[in-house]
Amino acid sequence: MPTFDIVSEVDIHEMRNAVDQAAKEIGNRFDFKGVDASFELKDSEIIVTAEVDFQIQQMMDVLRNKMVKRGIDIACLQSADVKTIGQKAVMNAIIQQGIESETARKIVKKVKDQKMKVQVAIQGEKLRVTGKKRDDLQGVMALLKDEKYGLPLQFNNFRD
Repeated sequence: MPTFDIVSEVDIHEMRNAVDQAAKEIGNRFDFKGVDASFELKDSEIIVTAEVDFQIQQMMDVLRNKMVKRGIDIACLQSADVKTIGQKAVMNAIIQQGIESETARKIVKKVKDQKMKVQVAIQGEKLRVTGKKRDDLQGVMALLKDEKYGLPLQFNNFRD
């Protein structure tokens, strides 16, 4: 029986490249000359530091542009509030990986409401969709591409 997986993954290597390129651009920009501004990628978190809140917003715009150029969906980046600590402003941006159980249930409910002849099973941080026909699975893909769940969805591991 044909199956595929619905996942939400970010290529960390590409993300590291995007962060490095953004840091290089910030270092070369005239409006950031003499400013202590930096990006730091730790596991699934990007720590952005600058002198003021406005500079952090500019840095995030640069980072988002670099992410788009590297083929990373910007919906995977969840920005937090900017915290001012003394003379520095710091923001932690979290890289979302995997599908949370609440979002997974919403996806399962959406597919079941369409009365498609497929089964959707939650397997940890991914969903496995199984059906008798390839066309049914492609219908599920088309349905989910139109919906917004707050995180980028990828369809992989398609098997006949």
